[in-house]
Amino acid sequence: MNGLLVIDKPGGMTSHDVVYRLRKITGEQSIGHLGTLDPMATGVLPLLLGRFTRLAQYFSTAEKTYTGSIRFGFATDTYDAEGVPAGPALPCSFSLDQVRAAASRFHGEMQQTPPVFSAKKIAGKPAYKLARAGKPVEMKPVAIRILDFRIDSLDGDTAEFGITVSAGGYVRSVAHDLGQALGCGAHLNSLRRTRAGCFGLEQAHTLESLGAEIGAALIHPRTLLPEMPSVSADSMALGRMRNGGQGNLAEFSDAELVKVFSGQDDLVAIARRIAGTLFQPVVVLG
Repeated sequence: MNGLLVIDKPGGMTSHDVVYRLRKITGEQSIGHLGTLDPMATGVLPLLLGRFTRLAQYFSTAEKTYTGSIRFGFATDTYDAEGVPAGPALPCSFSLDQVRAAASRFHGEMQQTPPVFSAKKIAGKPAYKLARAGKPVEMKPVAIRILDFRIDSLDGDTAEFGITVSAGGYVRSVAHDLGQALGCGAHLNSLRRTRAGCFGLEQAHTLESLGAEIGAALIHPRTLLPEMPSVSADSMALGRMRNGGQGNLAEFSDAELVKVFSGQDDLVAIARRIAGTLFQPVVVLG
């Protein structure tokens, strides 16, 4: 089975758990997710199946949008509600305007330190494995971009929020850092991903809803990677490209990269323009 499927991940499952379940449901062993969701988090989890896993590189910079809640009063070692409190709870008496003023600092390009309990690699090993083993972990700040961070409401010590962040950004770190800015500590209380790149909840399926006709749940390949035009190639060009050779495609745009189809539904390759109408496949799907 080849394609892209969007799952509405339930809470309590890791992203790898979802991959494992899909392997059992579909019988397809080659499955990879596009951006880890923590076990506590729910929502949009796009997955590539079969030969489409070769397209993962083109989704690596996708922005993510979330809604959730932040609890003020104490930080945790994991920066979320599943962690151990880092100290005693402190009283919080902020107004909504004060929290919004502090949140306004988290916008645009910035340096962010990922949580110690994260999948970031340290000397080739996930940081969370080292942390769970009690080994010292030094996380280096990375450049991220927050496109939008709004505080929608404040009820006691808990704020509801929405955020859009670049690839590589951790919402848990935003919650933790907001608590530090307010001087009382904070952690991520709940999180739901509503969009990953061009995929939203409106396209997502629950694992329970997937039936025998799972192929109907796959995203149509012509809608994938919308920044690349789609072109249907003739049999001569397809034959060459399927074997890694160059082929001539109809002149249709000045795009550097294009999606090459056999007919309307069969995505054969991603190809790069060499000159004029001559293209070289950079990823061959079949």
